[in-house]
Amino acid sequence: MFQVYLPIAEMALSAPLLIIIGGCIGFLSGFFGISGGFLLTPLLIFVGVPPAIAVGTQANQAVASACAGMLGHRRRRNVDFRLALYMLAGSAGGTLVGSWVFGWLQEIGQIDFIIALLYVTLLGSIGGIMLLESSRLLLRQRDNPAATPPIRRVPELLQKLPFKIIFPTSGLEISLLVPVLLGFFTGVTTVILGLGGSLLVPAMIYLLAMPTALVAGTSLFQVIFTSGAATALHAINHQNVDIVLALALMVGAVIGAQVGARFAGRIRPDLARWLLALILLGIAVKLFFDLTVPPDMPFSWEAVPS
Repeated sequence: MFQVYLPIAEMALSAPLLIIIGGCIGFLSGFFGISGGFLLTPLLIFVGVPPAIAVGTQANQAVASACAGMLGHRRRRNVDFRLALYMLAGSAGGTLVGSWVFGWLQEIGQIDFIIALLYVTLLGSIGGIMLLESSRLLLRQRDNPAATPPIRRVPELLQKLPFKIIFPTSGLEISLLVPVLLGFFTGVTTVILGLGGSLLVPAMIYLLAMPTALVAGTSLFQVIFTSGAATALHAINHQNVDIVLALALMVGAVIGAQVGARFAGRIRPDLARWLLALILLGIAVKLFFDLTVPPDMPFSWEAVPS
């Protein structure tokens, strides 16, 4: 009931189901400051949407949820616009490179496998690191409620880079090369995997040592433009953006992002990172299982008329 036909994906799906999926992704976007692509792309694949179309379409949806979430954080002055603009400078080149790599993988017929494999690798490693670090802190606070999180510092290697610049909002003095390179990497992964802020958030926490309160809003500001560029490149170069699917997801995403932004300040940062780590690991395990389970029908016969 209430099925909607997706012209690019060439299939029909339940409209309420798509709205619910979009709402969940929007909530995660506003709560954690991520685009939600790390979860949306696998969910769309699980319900039958081809991986290439799932990646291209979710980038469109990410723009809506990121806009809604960023506005909520902007009202709380939790956005470092200067830092975000430097990351955008790098993501401009990253999206172009990512689009070329995506097209090449499609030509050789390996795009579906590569998407799944990279998701398992990236989400599994990042989720594992975050889970270990946040679990240690939670256990320390359980034994000693007065314990405070360790002070994060920019890694020594990054501190030695030239062209240092001050970002007053975040209280950082780092090389401008760091946010530019982070933006470039984000642009590449946004086009190929649709991850966007999913990787940017932990990078800003562990590499830039940014205050946790500023991470979500700053990441969402960058995701708006990066995902917008990725959507345009997917639509023009690869024709894999299903606008009907994107609109159905946006309905729930805009509402969910506002709710997520309101809840963002009501949970301890270390607990929020622990929950995000569990979600990342859960998706990685599911995709790994799908990669290793042999298909029911490894091949089939089809009569070809002479």
